[in-house]
Amino acid sequence: MHSSNRTGYYLEINPSAERPVPSYLPKIKPAHRKLFFLTLLAILAAQLIHVSGATSITWDEGHHLYDGYNTWKNFDYRLNPEVPPLVKFISALPLLHADLQVPPNQEREEQTEAYLDGRAFLIANGYDRILFPARMACVIFTLALALLLYAATSEIFGPFAALLALALFAFDPNFLAHGALVTTDVPCACLMLASIYAWYRYCKRSTTLRLFLVALAIGLSVVAKFTGIFFWPMLLLLAAGEAARRRSLRLFGQRLAALVAVAAVAYIILWSFYGFRYAPAPNGRDTNPPFAEYLHKVPRPTDAAHLELVAKHHLLPEAYIFGLANTKITENADTSYFFGHVYRHGTWLYFPAAFLIKSTLPFLILLCLAPFAWRLSRWNDRAFDLTFLLLPVVVYLAIAMSSSMNIGHRHLLPIYPFLYILAAGAALALYESNRRWAAPIAALLIWQVATSVYAAPGYMGYGNEAWGGSDQVHNYLSDANTDWGQQLKDVKLYIDKHHITNCWFAYFVDGVTEPSDYGIHCKRLPTQESTLWMNLPMDVPPEIDGTVFLSDSDLQGIEYGPGALNPYDSFHAIKPTAIIEHGLFVYDGHFSLPLASALDQAEKADTARYAKHLDAAFAHARQAVALAPQSVRTQSALADVLAEQGRSAEAHAHYAAALQNARTIEPELQADQIPSLEQKLRP
Repeated sequence: MHSSNRTGYYLEINPSAERPVPSYLPKIKPAHRKLFFLTLLAILAAQLIHVSGATSITWDEGHHLYDGYNTWKNFDYRLNPEVPPLVKFISALPLLHADLQVPPNQEREEQTEAYLDGRAFLIANGYDRILFPARMACVIFTLALALLLYAATSEIFGPFAALLALALFAFDPNFLAHGALVTTDVPCACLMLASIYAWYRYCKRSTTLRLFLVALAIGLSVVAKFTGIFFWPMLLLLAAGEAARRRSLRLFGQRLAALVAVAAVAYIILWSFYGFRYAPAPNGRDTNPPFAEYLHKVPRPTDAAHLELVAKHHLLPEAYIFGLANTKITENADTSYFFGHVYRHGTWLYFPAAFLIKSTLPFLILLCLAPFAWRLSRWNDRAFDLTFLLLPVVVYLAIAMSSSMNIGHRHLLPIYPFLYILAAGAALALYESNRRWAAPIAALLIWQVATSVYAAPGYMGYGNEAWGGSDQVHNYLSDANTDWGQQLKDVKLYIDKHHITNCWFAYFVDGVTEPSDYGIHCKRLPTQESTLWMNLPMDVPPEIDGTVFLSDSDLQGIEYGPGALNPYDSFHAIKPTAIIEHGLFVYDGHFSLPLASALDQAEKADTARYAKHLDAAFAHARQAVALAPQSVRTQSALADVLAEQGRSAEAHAHYAAALQNARTIEPELQADQIPSLEQKLRP
C-alpha cells in the first residue's frame, strides 16, 4: 500500500505524511533556498517602501489612523466604528510615544468627525511624518502574508513551488498597491490564509497548540475586518468535506468540537480588543448619532431586527454592532461603475470581471493551465490539499458576488494567496510531466516581473494587457480600481513641471484630504462629498478656462450619476492632455460647466437658507435652476427656499418639477429622492 506508485493514496488517508521531493527536480541547497527566499522578501519590502513614499493618502487611511491613535489614548471606540480595531491599533503603534498635536472633538457625527479630525491630525503633525511610519507598521501584514504563502506552498507542493508562488506574489501590482496602506484589505487576506492554513495543519496533526493557532487566527480575523466573520463557516465546510470524504461521522464530531472551541476563544479575543466593555466609550457616552437611531438607517428591517437583538443581550460590543450596521447601510448607499454603466446596487458580474481585468496575465495563464496540469499529475489523489485551496476561494467569491458593494477589486485580495499556491503547484506539475515546460514557466515569471515594474508606482490603477493596459481600466472599472486619492504627489509634480498657475480640480477624495494639503492650489470644482457632505467653499462660474484636473470617479459619474446627472459628462468627448497614474485626467482649454455651477449655487442657497438669509438663498437657488432646470437638486433647493418664504404655490410647482425629473432622468439612481419629494407635495 505504501509503495511509490501509491504515494498519493497514502497521503489521502494519512495527511501528516510528507511528500518527498522528486529526484529529477534541480537540487537547491537549503542555504541557497533561504537566500532566494530572503531576497524575494527584501524586494517585496523595498517595493512597498517605495510606493508608500511615492503616493498620497488614500480615502480611508486618515480616519483609520486617527481612530486607532484616539482609541489607544482614550479607550474610546466611537470615532470610527465602521471597521474593527486591529489594523487601526497596529497602524497607530509607532505614534504612541511621539509628541503630537491632537484636534479637539467638535461633536459632529462620528464618521464625519473621524474623517475631518483625521485630516486635521495629519496636517497638524505632517502627512509624511505620521503616515509613513503607520504604513510601515501595516506592511507587517503583507510580509506575514508572504511568509504564510511560502510556508503553505512549501508544505503542499514543495520548496520549488513555494519560491515560484512567492516570486509571483512579490510582483503582484494589486498587493503592491494595497500592501503598504492603512487599510484592512491585505490584513484580511493575510488572516484568511492564516486561518485556513492553521486549520489545514491541525487536520494533518491534531494538537492543542495547532488548534490554539486556528483560534488565534480566527479571533484576529474578526477584529481586522467584518469579512472575518465568514472564515469560521469556511472551516466548518472544510470539516464537513473532510468527514464526507473519509466517510466518518465520528471525525466530523471531533472537528465540530474543535471548531466550537475555536469559536469560544475567538469570541474572547474579540471582546478583549474592546476591553471587555459593551459601551463604546468610558462613562457611558453614546455614539453620535445614538446607536438606536443609527439602526433605523439599516435598509432591511430584518437585518436591523437581528442587530437590535444582538445589542439587547450585549452579545457583541456596541461599537462592533455599530460597524456591522454601517456595512449594511454603506452597501445599500454606494453606487458602482461597471463597463460604462453606473449601477445603483451593483451587479453579480462585477467581481469576476474585476478579477479578469486586474489580475496579471502570467498569473491567469497559470491558473488556466491548472486543469491541464491536474490531468497530467496525480492531483486526483490530492483532494485533501486541493479542497483547502479551492473551497475558501469558491465560498469567498460567492459571498462577494452576492454583495452589492461593488466599489473595488481590492475586496477580492483574500482569494489570491490560495490561487497563487494553486498556480505554483500547476507550474510544478507541468514541469514534472515534461521538463520542456521550464522555459514557458520562466517566461511567465519574467513577464510578471516586467509588468509589475512597468506599472510602478501607479499600481492602484493597474489593468492587464488583454484589456488595453492600465490606462484603459477606467473604461470598465473605477473607484478604488483606478482612483482612490493616491495621485496627489504626482499632480503636484505635474503642476510644477508645466508651470501651471490657473487650474481647477474635481477631486474624488476632496474633504477627506484636500489638494492644498499637498501644495496644490487649484480652484475647487464640486463633488458630492465637497458639497452635500463637507460643504466646502467654492465659487464655480458656468464657464471656466485653464487646466482641469478630473478624478476618474467623478468623470464616470459615480457620485452624481451618469449622463445628464454628471456635471463633467462633456469631458468624455474631449481627449485629455495627460492621465496621471491611470486615474486622474488632465484637460486644457475653455470649458462650459453649467451643472457644476448650478450645484455650487444650490449648495450656497441651502447654506443661506439655514442661516435665515432668505433673499440671498432665493437669488442663489433661482440662478441654480436657470443653469440646470433638469436637476432634482436645483429644483428642490429653490422649492425649499420658496416654502420657507411662505410662497407655497410656487414651492409646490418646483417640488413637482423636481419629482418629474427624478422619475424620468436616470430614475434608478434618483429613486431615493422620490419619497421625500412626494412627502413635501402632500397637502
